[in-house]
Amino acid sequence: MTLYNKSGFLFDLDGVLIDSETEYSKIWAQVNSEYPSGTHSLEKVIKGCTLDKILADHYPDPEIQRNVVKRLYELEARMKYEYLPGAEKLLKTLKELGQPIVLVTSSNNDKMSHLDEEIPELRGLFDFIVTADLISKSKPDPEGYLLGAEKIGRDIRNCIVFEDSLQGVKAGHNAGAFVIGVAGTLGKEIIAPYSDLVVDSLEELDPNVLVQTAAERHE
Repeated sequence: MTLYNKSGFLFDLDGVLIDSETEYSKIWAQVNSEYPSGTHSLEKVIKGCTLDKILADHYPDPEIQRNVVKRLYELEARMKYEYLPGAEKLLKTLKELGQPIVLVTSSNNDKMSHLDEEIPELRGLFDFIVTADLISKSKPDPEGYLLGAEKIGRDIRNCIVFEDSLQGVKAGHNAGAFVIGVAGTLGKEIIAPYSDLVVDSLEELDPNVLVQTAAERHE
């Protein structure tokens, strides 16, 4: 088996591929002001968590949950999605190199439908998409990344995970993958303990080096 047939690439979405973390922080801060959860800086605490986990942990009342979800979707519908620097080029180059790519996101199918409207070609760059609807445990549990590796037939130890949240880098680390932390949402010092490499931008990464790094980890 050649190096190019061993490696796999697993990407988080928000704050790694698309520029949405700032907007989501504003949205959740607004939701928290309209429907107080009792959690200070809720928008920071929930980064990387699925909506179900957020609701279960911070809005246990069913009626309030319904109101929060309705308001969240109203605000989300106004969002505009754009690639972060280096994201589109990295994805397309890995695709050209014949590498399997998986999206592992805490987003649900409703949000993904909106993303399809904003960046129609994005979905086609992935061999599989793991959404919140396909897993039972939120990050930092490794379930989503382990499922992603399984779907592309790769050993998770030969996969590279790209994450920006603390919950996310922990999930990649717990799965046993090589973790690249993308600083921006959080400072380097926060995600570094659970990352094998920390970068400011995906523009810093050489796809061919990534393939070799992943493939040679577990031979």
